[in-house]
Amino acid sequence: MKHHIVLSMIFFIVLSGVSEITFAQGGMFAAATGNTTFSSETPMENINAENKKTQVLLNTATNELAIRMNMRDFVFPNKLMQEHFNENYIESDKYPNGTFSGKLDQAIDYSKDGTYDASATGSFTIHGVSKTRTIKGKMKIEGGKINLTSNFEVALTDHKIDVPQIVFVKIAQSIKVKAEYTLSPYKK
Repeated sequence: MKHHIVLSMIFFIVLSGVSEITFAQGGMFAAATGNTTFSSETPMENINAENKKTQVLLNTATNELAIRMNMRDFVFPNKLMQEHFNENYIESDKYPNGTFSGKLDQAIDYSKDGTYDASATGSFTIHGVSKTRTIKGKMKIEGGKINLTSNFEVALTDHKIDVPQIVFVKIAQSIKVKAEYTLSPYKK
């Protein structure tokens, strides 16, 4: 819980705007327009959505990683799907954000350009339900920027997301998630 509070405070500070010197000393990298997509594929129907407003913060001094997205920022191919997602499944009014707060599992030499296998373990929260998850991906360091990519699955039952029987065959019980975030040194 303490870890979650610290990362929430970091997000608050970044989003509120603090002096550039504070972040430069901490090795802070951030993205305010990260791209998170998900897909539900069944024989009856494929559903895809994209959120281009995911906020990401990485402290390279401590390897702490925090990700936050507004669930209403997911855009669907049609408005009815988007409405059902927000009102019936995710309940965005009640649970407006999805978050991940954790720490990279391996030491990364941020001074060297290259592509590295990486994973982060922490608290993944969707629909108000938090689960400890290890999410694997790639980290590419190049030209003073850090690119994070990951593909993973989220089981609806893990986050108490109920699918009515009438549409059960149209919605996959495990949702494929793809994340791509390009982080730059934080500048005010």
